[in-house]
Order: sequence, then C-alpha cells, then structure tokens
Amino acid sequence: MAVRISIAEVGEHRGEEVLLEGWLYNKRSSGKLHFLQVRDGTGAIQCVVFQGEVSREVFHRSDALTQESSLRIRGVVREDKRSSTGYEIGVLDLEVVQIADAYPITPKTHGTAFLMDHRHLWLRSSRQHAILRVRSEIVKACRDYFDERNFVLVDAPVFTPASCEGTSTLFETDYFDEKAYLTQSGQLYMEAGAMAFGKVYCFGPTFRAEKSKTRRHLTEFWMVEPEVAYLDLAGDMDLAEDFVVTVVRWVLEKRRAELEYLKRDLGPLERVAKPFPRISYTEAVEILQKEGVDHPWGDDFGGEDETVLAEHFDRPVLVHRYPAACKAFYMKSDPEDERLALCMDMLAPEGYGEIIGGGQREDSLEELERKIAEHRLDEAPFQWYLDLRRYGSVPHAGFGLGIERTVAWICGLPHVRETIPFPRMLQRLYP
Repeated sequence: MAVRISIAEVGEHRGEEVLLEGWLYNKRSSGKLHFLQVRDGTGAIQCVVFQGEVSREVFHRSDALTQESSLRIRGVVREDKRSSTGYEIGVLDLEVVQIADAYPITPKTHGTAFLMDHRHLWLRSSRQHAILRVRSEIVKACRDYFDERNFVLVDAPVFTPASCEGTSTLFETDYFDEKAYLTQSGQLYMEAGAMAFGKVYCFGPTFRAEKSKTRRHLTEFWMVEPEVAYLDLAGDMDLAEDFVVTVVRWVLEKRRAELEYLKRDLGPLERVAKPFPRISYTEAVEILQKEGVDHPWGDDFGGEDETVLAEHFDRPVLVHRYPAACKAFYMKSDPEDERLALCMDMLAPEGYGEIIGGGQREDSLEELERKIAEHRLDEAPFQWYLDLRRYGSVPHAGFGLGIERTVAWICGLPHVRETIPFPRMLQRLYP
C-alpha cells in the first residue's frame, strides 16, 4: 500500500511506493513521456509519466493537466542526481482533483501592481515561498529567544482606548458607545506585564495610519516587544544587540538555502556580531553634517538620514539619547541632560533603516503626569497606566522589533510589501 508523504520527506522513501498530493507547477512532454513538476507546499519534485508504465487513461489525464491543477499521484521514489531534491517519482497512477482554469500568473514578466492584485496566487511562487519561509523562521527565532530566557508571553489587546505613538497615526473605530483605536504598539500593556512577571513580551499586529508610500512602510505590521523590570537603557541595548545577533545566526543556519535562492549576499549578515557600534544622537548629527546632510540638531531622522548613518558601519548601529521633544511621552529623561530621552534605535545596514526602537520608560508618577500634559494628551484613558507608577514603580525598559523590516533586511528585499503574506499599504486593501 502506498505511503502518503510530503516532498520534504521523499528522501526517506527511496524505492517505496508513495502517495503525493499537490498541484501542478509546470509540465513538459516528449513523445511517450510527460514530465510533471509537482509542488505540495514543502517543495517541488519531478513526476515522470511513462506511457509504458501507466494506463492509456492516466497518460491522457496527465496530458490534460493545466498549471495549478490539483492532483494525487501514486508512484515509486527513484534516485535522480540531476534533481534539486536528488529524487523523482515514477508515476503509476494519477487522480485529478480539479482542472484549474487558465492561470493568470505566467512565466512572462508581470508588473508589481498585477502581482499585488493577485497576491493570493503569487504566494505560490518559488520566490514568495523562500521569503515567507525566512519570515516564519525569524518569527520562530524571536519566540524561542524570549521563551528560552524565561520571558512570559503576554498578549496585548488590538483595541485600545488611547494613543501610544502619537494621535496623528491612529485608526479610529466605533466600540459600542465609545471610540477605540487599533493598537500602535503593545508596549504600555507590556509595562503592566513587566510589573507582574518581571520579563514579558508580546507578539502581534500593530497599525499606523501613516500616509506614506515609502518602501519601508506598511499600515499593518507585526512587532515583537519585550519589556523588563529593573532594566536601564544600557541593559536594553545589550538585550537588543544579543537578540538580533541570535536571530540572524539562527536564520543563516536554518534558511541558508532560501537566502541563496533569493541571491542574498550573505557576507553582511555573517558580519552581524557583537559588539554593535553605539553612538549618541548628537554624534549621529555630526556624522550627517560631515557628509553634507543639512540636519539640524533636534529633528528626528528620516529614512535617508538613517541610510547615510548606517553606511559608516559594517553591522547594525545603536543610536541613543535622542532629543526628548521628538520622542514619545513615556520615555524617561536623561538625568544628565533633560533635553534628551533615554531611548535608542537600532539601524540595520545596507539602507534598511530602523528595525528596533525602544528605551527606558519614565517611572516617576509626577514626571509622567507632567509629560502627558506637555504632549496635550487626555489623562483619563491613561489612569490605568499611571497606576503602574502608584503601586510599586521601578525602573524598566524595552523595545519593539518590526518583523517586516527585519525580513526585508535579512532577505535583501527592495520593498516591505513582499515580507508579509497580505500587505496593507496606503492604497492596498485587497486581496
């Protein structure tokens, strides 16, 4: 009796009769032979239909297959050194599950808009398989990193009553008789978690209503956000550095084949090792000005500024102590210079910009109340957050890493739209 297998397992069944379920990726014929390239989600393999080994009905059935038709194949696994898998399947029987309509994505070159309109089908391509397998591995590496270090996963809500990162980028929605917003970050809730468990993290979607068309922005993206009690800015940078080094090494070990398929230059990734350079915001401004960039002290960095800065280093760089005026209300002020916040950003090399933002949080009730007022925020929705400073406040810090920018950097992609299965952008809501 045939053993049901996946293509990823084919090497374990040499010489055996197997059952494979999948889709036709490509087909070519030569006289009495049909060569079927079949994929099943775990890989692709050539299935050979020889007229002398199958019934006339099976041979004609295989001839009628169209691209992406679904099928079941019974056959014998044979060694084939020319194959990328090292094996092929000699077909004994073939069942057609469904004959696909004319497939819209063909080997010819398609424009980006067309491919994005057909994203639900584009996911079946080899390139998208490679990218999303790398993404899956990055997600696993993130979870394993924190789980193995005794962080507790605390899920943050998607509906929130207040802004975390600024009111201008909120998606507002009706919540029965109240207004609610799609979360910009789980950070405030992770601060509550850190006061309960010491070390926590959340992993989920976040939303920013930014009217941006740049290659680095999505309106819906995923973040992993750790938060740690009794941690200061220096410790926060140490954690972020170790985390990124571990994730990159993990992906290089587990998904090198996918990165090579994407033609990613692995040299820059292999140089991602501790220690990362650390420069202050003021030092960063001096670098920009020396490069001829007219960047006044006090302004936040844009994408081009980050690219110029990162070009000075062969691995990610940590920029710390930005002006408090360009950072969120919850950032703690630098006791040595009240103009500065105890915050940091990690900039990826090769023009990929900020992948991590974080810092030490304001732990003084009075200071936090003052900053909420200074930012002209309504204090009422933050009463629960202020409670964290009323009942056992301690120094604490954390950060958020954006998954899509990290995937773009590690895969060497020109745009974040390929880093997530169904991207949401300024003018993209479908499919």
